Amino acid sequence: MQCACLGLGGAGGAGHFTSLNPSHLPERGARGEALQHGQSGTLPHFLEEPVDAYIVKSNPIKLRCQARPALQIFFKCNGEWVHQSQHMSQEHTDLRTGLKIREVMINVSRQQVEDFHGPEDYWCLCVAWSHLGTSKSRKATVRIAYLRKNFEQDPQGTEVPLNGMIVLHCRPPEGVPLAEVEWLKNEEPLSSDGVVDARGDHNLIISEARLSDSGNYTCVASNIVAKRRSATATVVVYVNGGWSSWTDWSPCNVRCGRGVQKRSRTCTNPAPLNGGAFCEGMSVQKSTCNTLCPVDGGWGEWSMWSACSSDCERQRSRDCTAPEPKHGGRLCDGVALATDNCTGGLCTQNRKSLHDAKPQGVENSSDVALYSGLAAGVVTVVLLIIAVTLYRRSQSEYGVDVIDSSALTGGFQSFSFKTSHQANPLLINSSMQPDLTVSRTYTSPMCFQDSIDKELMAEHSLLDPLPDLKVKGVAERAEYHVMSHPQTFPRGLAPDYRGVAMGTTLGRRSKNLFTTQVSLTPSRPLHKATAVFGQAGGRLVVPNTGISLLVPHGGIAEDTTWEMYMIINQQDSSTVTQDEPEIFLSPAVTYGPPGLDLSCPIAMTIAHCAEVSADNWTVRLKRQMQDNKWEEVISVDEESTSCYCLLEAHRCHVLLEHPGCYALVGEPLNQEAAKRLRLAVFGSPDTCNSLGFTLRVYCVDDTPHAFQEVATGERSRGGRLLEEPKMMLFRGNTFSLQVSIQDIPQLLWNIKPFTTCQEFSFSQVWASNQRPLQCAFPLERYSHSSSQLSCKISVRQVKGEEQILQVYTSVVENEKGVVPFFTQSDCTITSQTGSRAFKIPLSIRQRISATFDTANAKGKDWQLLAQKLHIDRNLCYFACQESPSSVILSLWEAQHQDLGDLDSLASALEEIGKVQSTRIATLGCTREEQDSEFTKLG
Repeated sequence: MQCACLGLGGAGGAGHFTSLNPSHLPERGARGEALQHGQSGTLPHFLEEPVDAYIVKSNPIKLRCQARPALQIFFKCNGEWVHQSQHMSQEHTDLRTGLKIREVMINVSRQQVEDFHGPEDYWCLCVAWSHLGTSKSRKATVRIAYLRKNFEQDPQGTEVPLNGMIVLHCRPPEGVPLAEVEWLKNEEPLSSDGVVDARGDHNLIISEARLSDSGNYTCVASNIVAKRRSATATVVVYVNGGWSSWTDWSPCNVRCGRGVQKRSRTCTNPAPLNGGAFCEGMSVQKSTCNTLCPVDGGWGEWSMWSACSSDCERQRSRDCTAPEPKHGGRLCDGVALATDNCTGGLCTQNRKSLHDAKPQGVENSSDVALYSGLAAGVVTVVLLIIAVTLYRRSQSEYGVDVIDSSALTGGFQSFSFKTSHQANPLLINSSMQPDLTVSRTYTSPMCFQDSIDKELMAEHSLLDPLPDLKVKGVAERAEYHVMSHPQTFPRGLAPDYRGVAMGTTLGRRSKNLFTTQVSLTPSRPLHKATAVFGQAGGRLVVPNTGISLLVPHGGIAEDTTWEMYMIINQQDSSTVTQDEPEIFLSPAVTYGPPGLDLSCPIAMTIAHCAEVSADNWTVRLKRQMQDNKWEEVISVDEESTSCYCLLEAHRCHVLLEHPGCYALVGEPLNQEAAKRLRLAVFGSPDTCNSLGFTLRVYCVDDTPHAFQEVATGERSRGGRLLEEPKMMLFRGNTFSLQVSIQDIPQLLWNIKPFTTCQEFSFSQVWASNQRPLQCAFPLERYSHSSSQLSCKISVRQVKGEEQILQVYTSVVENEKGVVPFFTQSDCTITSQTGSRAFKIPLSIRQRISATFDTANAKGKDWQLLAQKLHIDRNLCYFACQESPSSVILSLWEAQHQDLGDLDSLASALEEIGKVQSTRIATLGCTREEQDSEFTKLG
């Protein structure tokens, strides 16, 4: 290979010739030159022509030409010859043909291209000379390559139903050369599997969306200069919920007469997915049903007596047709045929009547025997009465009537007392030695105010009507304190519960199994809380009862205030509907005033005692009408647009729009249905006997309100809590509850006869209706040196659970300390208004509501919020509200009123994607810092 620089020169600037004439080529040795380069009759033929090129950044490009045969080759750019000094030329011989091939190259810089200002792009071509003439190559354009940063159109996220069409538009940035486009799904190249269509216009089309098509899509544009990524578009393929088939109709809920049967369906065909719409319509249908009642047979009228027969008898008959037994009813009891002597006792012998009268002496002797028997009976009754009286007097040193169980309890609730008990060994040594140096304190989520420091209410206040509540024009913040009336039960008398008969149920009025005793003084405090609320809303709480009321912000009109109240009513359960066997599971709570006008529902929280972990109950919310009858508002397992119930393990949150008196009632579905009982043991010295000490055991419904009744009464009498209260499940299996005392040191203590085991009937416990059941164990020391008491209290349901209360205490007055029932403070604050009453700052609440109430592509954002907050049933109720998100947040506030953080709400928002996880840590800050941070997140 031989390289040679051409010696041609000429005029022109910057490496270009202004002109070049082929006639100027030297002719000397032309023939010999032609023979070396090929036959003289051939024009130059280009083996390689210059191609289009792009200048990347500041790097020059090379243009190349090859021709055969060629004496010379020059480049011409933009109509001007390139200066010979810019050419790089070389020759080599084709080994196959032996001919010489000439090759020429030039460099084109970015500056040259930028300095050219012509009507077309910068271009260059080659001109090759041979002996016979010249040949020109194709034009090659030279352009500066680039790719702008911004896409002309980014793909937009979308939400499409299953099997719908997905269309993502993408217009790449302007660039030279034109950018090529590819799609990424979740940062992986998108494969075309016959379903995805990436068209030439760069749009991505999926004709039938699958669930697997959900993801994050990115459009990537690239050329020789750079690669650009578009904004990520999130595609959600959602599934709208569909109803399953209806289940079969349930059996009629009554065995006789008109009842109700149900059937249900679930939103699982398919289930809503990826924020799809929930099923519309009801999930439960009810239908009336009629069950044929058994008809017991009844006797019709007797027929006329038949004629007297030869045997001196007559007969008459009757039929079991009034009515006839039907549908499994019982047959008539008794005889269908009756016979009678038709001669008045004068029967015939040998067909002859005996008409002779009896002697007078015989008749007189019969009368004497009759009167003698009557006299003997009267004497026996009198002697029995005298014996019972003498026996009772002989027992007067104990002050106890062993027949009347109410006397054994010292004036507490009466119970069924068994006259025969199993012998209980009185052990001198307990199985566990008491640690008398340790003070016992019981802690509980409720607290009690000190009745000594509070003003006592007059007795007649229990019967005072509700105050006349009117709308006030001036907003003012008020806090009210509940005043309690101490319970004092006279010895031998049961407390008066405003005429409430024990042993009754909501469904039917049943007989009392014992005699109701009436107290001389009111013994139940009035539980009431009042406060003035304005547009800022607030919270109203009846202390220590588990009852509260949340008034949302904006629920009351601007420049308007209402004085609102809540009262726990002492209702007679027998006034509720008598058609179904229901019982109260919570106190009856009234809120008002009656004319209260709110723009959104309030949230009321009520504690209950039902064991709802298993589906053994039908729980309903009922409202008391003006005629004192109870009307069903909603069943917690049904859907309604007028009310919402959220049932939890120990309380129920209810969204209400109408003031009134409400209560939770339950209908057991089987004998496994259970209610929670709280068991507690209190003790105090006997004021009449320095050696005496009384243990009192209480069995109450496991609600704060019910136990507060016990605590208030024990405070007034100076009782001490001797063991932490325990919870026990009492099942609806009709078996009674037994309370017994065990392991008493028999050489140190004596217990009064017939009191070691006592019993409550099933109806007393099952329908106690928040009223405490109690029994007493009167003990007596043998000497003053016995200052410690250790024993066990066993509480068990026959064929049910058992709990043991272990008692270790000192009975000496100067050795015992005041043991508080609870450790919480600030028990008397009943209201908070404005922002202090809410966990969520107002600005954040408004921002969340505005975000989730605004409809997006599906208009279901508030449903997603409810789902993430685990409020995912009866969504039709929220759909009817003006601001569904605001009502959902009010329900969340009621759920979390005892918690001091917003973690669960922040976690839900984080899952939805409205907040960043890196900012959630700020929830541990102050209220002002939380407000600031949530404002950023919004």
